[in-house]
Amino acid sequence: MEIEKVKCLIIGSGPAGYTAAIYAARANMAPVLYQGTQPGGQLTTTNEVENFPGYPDGVTGPEMMIQLQKQAERFDTDVRDGWVTKVDFSGDVHKVWVNGEKEIHCDTVIISTGASAKYLGLESEQKYLELGGGVSACAVCDGFFYRNQETIIVGAGDSACEEAHYLSKLCKKVTMLVRRDEFRASKIMAERVKNTENIEILYNTETVEVLGDGVGVTGARVINNQTKEEFDIPATGFFVAIGHKPNTDIFKPYLDMDETGYIKNVPGRALTNVEGVFVCGDAADHVYRQAVTAAGTGCMAALDAERYLAAKETMVTV
Repeated sequence: MEIEKVKCLIIGSGPAGYTAAIYAARANMAPVLYQGTQPGGQLTTTNEVENFPGYPDGVTGPEMMIQLQKQAERFDTDVRDGWVTKVDFSGDVHKVWVNGEKEIHCDTVIISTGASAKYLGLESEQKYLELGGGVSACAVCDGFFYRNQETIIVGAGDSACEEAHYLSKLCKKVTMLVRRDEFRASKIMAERVKNTENIEILYNTETVEVLGDGVGVTGARVINNQTKEEFDIPATGFFVAIGHKPNTDIFKPYLDMDETGYIKNVPGRALTNVEGVFVCGDAADHVYRQAVTAAGTGCMAALDAERYLAAKETMVTV
């Protein structure tokens, strides 16, 4: 099997990956980018993106990803289909396998594999998620579309409380569904939600079905898991805030991560614990998770990779 040698390999194709590609390509690093199992990343499930600078009329997520890809290709980024199935970062050469067969040896690797939102897994939930008609895993991204309307949010952790509070400033009413009889969130976050007038908290409550009219969400059928009573809640937006899973499993043997699987980076940099391996976007960011912050860290990763290569070349010439 022939081994391909690559100066800069980018794994993943969301705003972070494509921005890294644009910067790396313009620095003559000849980047090769593998799109992964979800080309374009999480944004491809977002109907409208209104908060990315430079789009005064907004843009759809898929359209924005196509534009980013074209921009990366304009500077000769080699964008490829396929996903990375195995890596070996134990030696001086960074080895990466694509689709379980092709072996690539890389001078630098930029990881931008992102994270996947966890959903409840209900058929009706997935239906309206795909339709772009009322199901979302990001209140900061999509809350604006539901201003002065009634929404539902599922979750009991800090991020669920944060998102519920955010929605409460935009929406007429927010119903929060908590599966147990208490929050998992820190006391201060839970208190903030409890003290917000237009947030109603339903404990011991789980979703049976997301209701809709075939175009958008009209509410949810829920059940009290203690009394077994079922009832409907009217809402136009159904938000799921039960966490994200970073797509980083294949890197576990080599990279330092937190308990959830987010890759640890040097604060303010894109550096990981392995020299020549960099991380950007939601694979490392569990706080902001926005397209614009992902793009910013993509730029940082490419600049850090460029500096790493330049320092290496200087050492060789000396």
